[in-house]
Order: sequence, then C-alpha cells, then structure tokens
Amino acid sequence: MSRERRLTAGAVAVLLVALLGVAVGPGVLADPTADGPVRPGHVSIAESPAIAPGEVDGATATLTLHTRIGHRGNPTDNVSVRYRAYDAESGLLTTERTLELDELTGDRSVPVNATIEVPREGGYVIETVVFRDGQVVDRDRTEVSGLEALGTEVRFTESEAVPPLSVSVASVDEEANRTTLAVAASLTNGGAESSDELRVEVIVRQAESNLVAARDSTTVSDIGPGRTADATTEVTVPSEYNYYVDAAVYRDGVLVDTARSVANLDPTETISANETTREVEFEVGDFEGGDGADDRMTEAPRATETSTGAPGFGPALAVVALLGAALLARRRTRQ
Repeated sequence: MSRERRLTAGAVAVLLVALLGVAVGPGVLADPTADGPVRPGHVSIAESPAIAPGEVDGATATLTLHTRIGHRGNPTDNVSVRYRAYDAESGLLTTERTLELDELTGDRSVPVNATIEVPREGGYVIETVVFRDGQVVDRDRTEVSGLEALGTEVRFTESEAVPPLSVSVASVDEEANRTTLAVAASLTNGGAESSDELRVEVIVRQAESNLVAARDSTTVSDIGPGRTADATTEVTVPSEYNYYVDAAVYRDGVLVDTARSVANLDPTETISANETTREVEFEVGDFEGGDGADDRMTEAPRATETSTGAPGFGPALAVVALLGAALLARRRTRQ
C-alpha cells in the first residue's frame, strides 16, 4: 500500500472515532464557553457574629446574630450558615439554627442575620459554621455571658456612703427572746428607662449552723433612670445569735443581683473580720430606736480635804506650854 493510501486510511479512521465520540458523548466537543460544570468560588466568614440582645422574658432570652459572609470568584450556590449555642460550662448543645443563602456572586460580602433563643442563665459559646455543597468551608466561635442580667439595669447600690443592705433593730421581745430586724435594700437604676416590678427576697441564716432563721420578700417598681430606691422588709429571729443577711433581686423570676450583710446579736462572738471579740454585758434593746448619740459615763470629781488650821502650835504643844508656865510660876512662889 502506498504512503498516500495509508495517510488517507488513517484520516478516515480518526474521523470515524471522532464521530463515534460525538454520538456517545455529545459534550466532548462542546464549546468550552457554553454552560457546564464550573468550579465554585471561595466562601468564608468575613466578620465574626456581632451578638445583641433581643426580646427577653422570664425564662429565655433572644439573641440577634449579625454576620457577614465573604465571596470571591465564580458564582456559588448551595451555601448555608449554621448557628449553634453550647452551654459554656457543660458544653451541651442548647439550640441551633441553619440559614440557606441565595447564590453568591462577585467579590463582596453579604450580611446574614439570624436570631436564636436560649435559656436566660449562665453563658454560651456561639458557633458559626459555613457550608458549601454540604462541606464545611469555615467556622467561628464566640462566647457570650451575663444573660441573667438582660432586661434590667437595676442593681444593688454600690457606694461607700450608701451600703447595698442596711440592717437595724426594729423591736425586741425580751420575754420571747426574739429580735425583729429591719432590712433596707438600696437599689439603683442605671438604665435609660424606668424599671419594671422587681421582687426583693431577704433570707437570714444563723452563722454557725447556716440554718434559715427567717425569710421575707417585698416588691419595688418604677425606679426612674438614674434613681435610687429602698425596698424595706422586717424579719424576726431569736436573740443572742449572729446572722448572715442575704438579699436577692428577681425580675420575672430570674435572679438579677445579690448582696450580703451581717447582724451581730451575740456579744461574745462576731462574724465580721474587723470586729473585736470580747465579753461584754450587752442588751440588744439598748439599741432599739436610738438616736445615735454616744452616751459616755463620766467620773464624778473626788472631794479633796484641805486643812483649815492656822499656822503655829498645835493643841498638844499648847498644853505643854501651859504646864511649863505653871511649873515656872510655882518655883518663883517658893523663892
């Protein structure tokens, strides 16, 4: 076979193979600019979630999450963002939410906003995970705490002049050996709006045994912005014991703040580090309704005896002088 025939036969064979390939796989010779599989663009977390408090009720708090997802390269779809809240202490999953995003195009970042609801206590680790086609492409973790304080700016007053708790003796029943304590809790609203109704609970525990000797509660509301108000209650306890006085502020059943003071009714032992323990005769009734004056005992001046006799001879010397004069006169008479 001549060379020309061999070349012609080879060209025909190549053409037949190409035609067969087109018949079996129509896209083999397709225009590369036509629509087809395209490598997706790059997706990542451009900004970590900014967490802001939302609606707050008695037991739960809503957290608003503001995130930005960055994209560059080819258009990308099938992108989702998953938020999870884990308990900061136990690490247990509390809640989660997943958002599906529209197709991402261009070199830019897009905002992604979501809300999650968590119990209003303790702290949480907020995990943000970005998926593309079901695969993790980026993640972020942010911690949030202090949720029990959301919804109110009222706290026990922190001032050297005004203590958070003031404990005084209201009355004493000596026959029953009972003392009634008046407990005044000072609360300050540091927010921009008046407070809702708050419940103040007072618990008195005997110092040595930690047994609850008495407890009571009262309510206070409408504390104006920047204002301070007192919530006062009375509790009756056995006399001649020392007590820890604990107070707690609740909003919708959620603990907001706590404070502690002491009541030393036992004169021989105290539970304050800066007090001296000594034996004294002490009656708590002595302090009932006092005006705060410092009554001090004063010692009466001692009487001083002074001599009123005139200078000269005393009575004994006068007698001796008289006897001497009498003897002298008798001698002269004999002569």
